[in-house]
Formats: sequence, structure tokens, C-alpha cells
Amino acid sequence: MNILTLSDKLVESIYTPSIVDRFEDVDLILGCGDLPYYYLEFVQDILRAPLYFVHGNHDSKVEYGSAGEKTAPGGATNLHRRVANYKSLLMAGLEGSQRYKRGPFMYSQSEMWFNVLTLVPKLLTNRIMNGRYLDILISHAPPWGIHDQHDVTHQGFKALRWLISVFKPAYHFHGHIHLYSSNTKDETQFVQTRVINTYGYRETKIKAISNDHRRNSGDNN
Repeated sequence: MNILTLSDKLVESIYTPSIVDRFEDVDLILGCGDLPYYYLEFVQDILRAPLYFVHGNHDSKVEYGSAGEKTAPGGATNLHRRVANYKSLLMAGLEGSQRYKRGPFMYSQSEMWFNVLTLVPKLLTNRIMNGRYLDILISHAPPWGIHDQHDVTHQGFKALRWLISVFKPAYHFHGHIHLYSSNTKDETQFVQTRVINTYGYRETKIKAISNDHRRNSGDNN
């Protein structure tokens, strides 16, 4: 399955009808926050692929346009504190960054722990029904100590690090950390999870979840 992930930056080469040729084999779009709803809608409509997303800390609660008020991209699925099964690909999402001022889509470390713990029963159900907990986690912020920075605004969440260490998704896509240098690390292997900063955009081919990954994730069947 070919996945296009987007976050944080409007890319001119994406916001153009010609992407239908460039990304004609994209099967799924994942939005990791801080992008206008109209931009995500455009990509979804022109590629004719489903869109799952989470909000970033700079997202507006309401976006105003010619079609009126919108609180989310039309036709998209908000994955915050939810799980989804798309063509046997198990996904979950968590929005926002650390709280550094008043505003929507920001959380303290303890508030994010609450968000993560609300996912646990759903992940356990995944294991019972599908033989594994999770294949892909999307979030806006990174996990604590992986791709994050020292200032509060850009620190990762400890609960996200715990989540991927315990439930071991194959992939974790996040945004929030802007990449200004080619020397900045944007991909890290952590336990069984490939953590990817998708600032701007990334195209990733997802391989079938192997039996080895299932066993390492706690599946002994």
C-alpha cells in the first residue's frame, strides 16, 4: 500500500492538479496536522484516496471559506483517540502539541496520558479481533526524546513514547518539528516502530505486516 503523509507546510508541488500523475498510485492519505482544510480536501479529491487526519496546534477550530464554516476537511476521518481499519491496516491517531499558551489542540503531559489511555481498550480489541494491536500511529507531536527539541513548544510526549514501546506499531508518522536542514534526523527506528517526521510530505510504501512483527508485538499465533 502506498501512503502519502502530509503536515505543517503547504507545498506548491503538491497543491497542483499535476500531482494526479506524480502520485497516481497513492492508496491512502494521512494528515499529521497544521495544514488548512482546503489543502487537505484538494489532495484528497484529486487523488481520490481516503484521508485520515489529526489536528495540529496551529489548526483553527473553524476554517471559513466560500463553502461556509468547516471544522475539518470534508469527507475526511478524524483519528484523534480513535482506531480505524482500512483494508486490514490498523490505524490510530492523537492530535496536538504540548500546551505552551491558551488555544485548541494543545495538551499537558498528563492530558496526553489520558488521551493515550483512552486508546488502550481499542488496541486490546484490535489484538483480539485482528491478532495485533496497531500498524500505524499518526500524531502531530513526536514522542518524547525522538525528533523533538528542548523547548516546551517542541518537546515530544512521554505518553506517545510509551504507546509505541508497548503496542509496537510498524510505523509512527508525526509532524510539528520543522526540517530546515538536510542534516536534521527525520527517521528513527525505535523498538519495532519506524518513526517518521513527515514535515511537508512523505511518500511511504507500506509492506504487509510480517509474522515476525506480529510476534514481536505480542502475537504468538
